[in-house]
Amino acid sequence: MIINYVLNSGFMIRDGKILLVFDDYEDPAGVVDAAYDKGDFDRLYVFATHAHFDHFGTHIRAYAQNATRYIFGSDIKHTKRVKIFPKEKITYMKRYTEWTDDAIKVSAYDSTDVGVSFLVELPSGAKIFHAGDFNWWHWEEDTEENITLAEKVFRRQMKRLNGLEADVAFFPVDGRLGSSQEMGAIEFVARTKIKSFVAMHRVEYPRWEPSKTFLAAARNIPIWSPTQPGEQRAFDGEKFLED
Repeated sequence: MIINYVLNSGFMIRDGKILLVFDDYEDPAGVVDAAYDKGDFDRLYVFATHAHFDHFGTHIRAYAQNATRYIFGSDIKHTKRVKIFPKEKITYMKRYTEWTDDAIKVSAYDSTDVGVSFLVELPSGAKIFHAGDFNWWHWEEDTEENITLAEKVFRRQMKRLNGLEADVAFFPVDGRLGSSQEMGAIEFVARTKIKSFVAMHRVEYPRWEPSKTFLAAARNIPIWSPTQPGEQRAFDGEKFLED
C-alpha cells in the first residue's frame, strides 16, 4: 500500500490498481494530478468528508472523466460548489450508512464537527479509516460549557468506534489545540484495533513527536506525521517504509 501526503487532511492511497483520494482541497506537489495523468489504475475513488474549504476543493472535478465515484459527506450536497460535478458519479453519505460496489465497501461514521468519517474496505482485505474532522476538539481558551460539550460528543462517537479495525488510520493531531492536541488521538488508538496511525490536520506545524502517553496507548504501532506535500510511505502491514 503506497500513501502520499497531499495537504492538511488530504492523502492518496494506492492499493494494487485502486486509487483512493481523501480530502484533496489543494495539491501543491501535484501528486494526484501525476497519478491521474499516468493512468495506471483500474478504479479511482475520490472522497470528501465534508464541505469545509480545507477538505473539499473543486479542482477534483478535473478527475471526473476517469473517476469511478465521488463519495461525499451529505453536507456537500447543499453547497454551490458541488454543482459543477457530474451528478451521476456522486454518492452522498450520511452518518451510519454504507455504500458498496463490486470493488469496495464504504461505511460512514459521525463527526464531532461537520460531515462524516469513512471506513473503506478494499478487495485486498485492507481497511482504511479517515477521520475527517472527527476529533476531541478541546480548545483550551473555550468556555467550560463548550469544553464539556466537546468531550461529551467525542466520547459518544467513540462508543460507535470502539474496537474498530483498520490497517491505516488517518486522524487529526491539530497543533492549534496546544497541549490538548493528542487528547482525541490517545483515546482513539486506545479503543480501536488499528495497525498504524497517520497524523493529519497539521498545516504550518512541525512534525509531531508523540508523547509517552500516546505511545503507551498506541501499543507500538507504526506512526507517521507528514509535513511536506508529496511525502510518500509504503505500508507493508507492519511498518512504514520511506522512499
